[in-house]
Amino acid sequence: MANTDPIHVGVLFSRAGITSRVEYSQWLGTDFAIHEINAAGGIDGRELVATHLDPECLPQNYRSMAEKLVQDERIRVIFGCYMSSTRKAVMPVVEKWQRLLMYPTLYEGFEYSPNIIYTGAAPNQNNAQLADYMTRHFGRRVYLVGSDYIYPYESNRIMSDFILERPGGAKVAERYVRLDANERDFSSIVRDIKDKQPDFIFSTVVGRGTRLLYEAYADAGLDPARMPIASLTTCEAEVSEMAPHAATGHITAAPYFQTVDSALNRQCLERFRTLYGDVIEPNMCWEAAYFQVHLFAQAMQRSGSDDLERLLPHLLGSELDAPQGRVRIDPASHHTRLYPRIGRVGEDGRFVILAESAVGVDADPYLVHHATNEWSIRNVALGDVDA
Repeated sequence: MANTDPIHVGVLFSRAGITSRVEYSQWLGTDFAIHEINAAGGIDGRELVATHLDPECLPQNYRSMAEKLVQDERIRVIFGCYMSSTRKAVMPVVEKWQRLLMYPTLYEGFEYSPNIIYTGAAPNQNNAQLADYMTRHFGRRVYLVGSDYIYPYESNRIMSDFILERPGGAKVAERYVRLDANERDFSSIVRDIKDKQPDFIFSTVVGRGTRLLYEAYADAGLDPARMPIASLTTCEAEVSEMAPHAATGHITAAPYFQTVDSALNRQCLERFRTLYGDVIEPNMCWEAAYFQVHLFAQAMQRSGSDDLERLLPHLLGSELDAPQGRVRIDPASHHTRLYPRIGRVGEDGRFVILAESAVGVDADPYLVHHATNEWSIRNVALGDVDA
């Protein structure tokens, strides 16, 4: 007799806390994929059921809740985590108990775990392209601003390497703010930016502080056409929290924007909005959370089990047509082939894509290769973009 028992998976995304806005979008991307899978008959007739816990953006909660999912709920696969500090809190749990974490967030690289699948961008899939684009179009003097935890420190180190290896490259300043930073923290940084006049600002500020940085920049009368904020972490979720004038003209590198021009992406967005309305803005982290569930379901259908030893051989090397393009899990690194893009926020709050890769770029999490100038086959002149 065929097994019709539900398949239980764990989900760790926050509904409260510093980065809850983007994490809520990741939960909805996950829930959306689960809905689609179940509506299509489940996995070999078995319903996919999520146990969603809210860690409130606190690393210690991620660890204790991962232990609860693994030990009490007997769950074998967890989808979750946004900040690198939370991923690192969960890593020992899945490694100890031979479980799997699917992690849908850009991160700093320089990591491998046999128990993690990384579906967000590694530095050679966003940081390298952003450094290349900004130095070509704006200049080589960068001011670094980040939140005070591991991802911004490492991303700023990598951006510094990309900038300083170029003739005339200079790091004008490097500043960090606490995760619960307030307006005063950013006003002092913006005054320093105005005084030092870099060519661009590289932001790895996350969560609620993102809005405060961009609004302080706008209030100071700085000009994004001449000296923009360039970011890896500012996506549609954060832009939706800002006053429109604060976001317009600033730049982000990401594998996915809502404005990706494909029928598959447009259809996916339409289905999502039919189910969920306008409660969140789809973004790069939402998209990775969405497609990684479909990758899991595809692998489990082939393996017949969510046990790690049986599931992983079917997950590694697997491919899927995602909204950003056709993605693939690299069997050697556990990272994902993605499509680097550069977007600039228009007056409507949507990203205009300035440059993009026509083919997927495999992750190089240890930055063995530093090439940054061969990734794009389509560049749109800045003068052609309404800002």
